[in-house]
Amino acid sequence: MLIIPAIDLKDGHCVRLKQGLMAESTVFSEDPGAMARHWVELGGKRLHLVDLNGAFAGKPINEAAIKAIVKSVGGDIPIQLGGGIRDLDTIERYLDSGIDYVIIGTAAVKNPGFLHEACDAFPGQVMVGLDAKEGKVAVDGWSKLTGHDVIDLAKKFEDYGVSSIVYTDIGRDGMLTGVNIEATVALAQALTIPVIASGGVTNLEDVRRLCAVASEGIIGTITGRAIYEGTLDFAEAQKLADELSAK
Repeated sequence: MLIIPAIDLKDGHCVRLKQGLMAESTVFSEDPGAMARHWVELGGKRLHLVDLNGAFAGKPINEAAIKAIVKSVGGDIPIQLGGGIRDLDTIERYLDSGIDYVIIGTAAVKNPGFLHEACDAFPGQVMVGLDAKEGKVAVDGWSKLTGHDVIDLAKKFEDYGVSSIVYTDIGRDGMLTGVNIEATVALAQALTIPVIASGGVTNLEDVRRLCAVASEGIIGTITGRAIYEGTLDFAEAQKLADELSAK
């Protein structure tokens, strides 16, 4: 079970949002490269980056900060990145610059043809981020709820060749209210590709609960606010996950 630190980038800084609201952001660091190094030194095995401005603008905005993170981590661990990825050129540029996986979110839902092309062009390196509330997928920075069922859509994307799904329960993200285990397990059981849980990880008990269902196909969880505000000790969480996974 990977405990994956989130580095959410807004205006070049490392921030966290509450429920996807840009106005509700807290700056945790003005040096994203140093923040990335910090998580690696504490035992991080993968990083999750989000270009928040990019997600809202529909194009990359925080490329300088992303490059600083890649330079700082120096290929030590894989990096996955989402936010504003809408064309193949952007994917190619990111992968060439040292990003290991790109995460396509809104564009996957609105333009499945683009997702299909991306999976064909960059096999094994394209993930999909599905953000859902009560089983329905949300798009455009969570501002619009669609009629799409999250499991149906995930199965369709699996057929395209997506490497894994990042699943966020947007009712819980940034709220420190615990992971929606039931919904995450239901999604993982419906797929053969792995699922990464996101949204709501608060403490070691959440880590224990996720490790207990890892065999269903859940390979990791993304955590942000909890590790920045201290309700979850990141190094302890990854250590616990390693111990439980070894059993």
